[in-house]
Amino acid sequence: MELPLGLFGIALATVILPTLSTQHANGSPVEFSRTLEWALRLACLIAVPASVALAVLAEPLMIVLFQYGEFSPRDAKMAGLSLVAFAIGLPALVWVKVLAPGFFARQDTKTPVKAGAIAVVVNVVFSLLLIQSLGHAGLAYALSIAAFVNAGLLFWWLSSGGGYKPERGWAKYFFRIALAATLMGLVLWFFAGDSKSWLDAGVLRKVSLLAQCVLLGGAIYFSSLYAMGIRFHQFIRRPSNE
Repeated sequence: MELPLGLFGIALATVILPTLSTQHANGSPVEFSRTLEWALRLACLIAVPASVALAVLAEPLMIVLFQYGEFSPRDAKMAGLSLVAFAIGLPALVWVKVLAPGFFARQDTKTPVKAGAIAVVVNVVFSLLLIQSLGHAGLAYALSIAAFVNAGLLFWWLSSGGGYKPERGWAKYFFRIALAATLMGLVLWFFAGDSKSWLDAGVLRKVSLLAQCVLLGGAIYFSSLYAMGIRFHQFIRRPSNE
């Protein structure tokens, strides 16, 4: 979870904050909105497939990384259930990282705190509700729900306040990403097989299988996007401070 969130979500937020600050100071609302548009689209491009891959490969990941010594196959299965629940909220967690700088750049620190406080309350409420039926996984689902509430509030307040105006084509863009991620998920689910094959394999075999899944998933996802007309050079451009 922290790998895509830390290496991508936080890095993306770090890149856009000084740009947004300069654009706001220069009175360039159009460029300000375009920078957020670039970051949100790039966030979707990476976070959605990462979420799907983590969910599909949750148990194999637990087996490869942790299922040694006292960490039993049942422990791996239970930890995998938590990862599935956490993975659902990964896109929202990344979007929060991207949207928050839109407020910080405008010297507004209160609104993200307000959204975060509401998300905490939602997290607590759903934790109490879901833990009864889903156990420990219910806590993870509650966090994912709270993350979407947080991201939704930030998006609503930023767009309604005039800081961000979504450009055309979002529905088509997101549909392509969702379709490519779904195709990738189906291929990974078929290729990964059942948990028994992972449990019976040796350490090197497990690592090799996991590496193959990562490479195969990436190839399926990005080739599918390319076939649907999404060109990656569109996202290489870093927003300008000018």
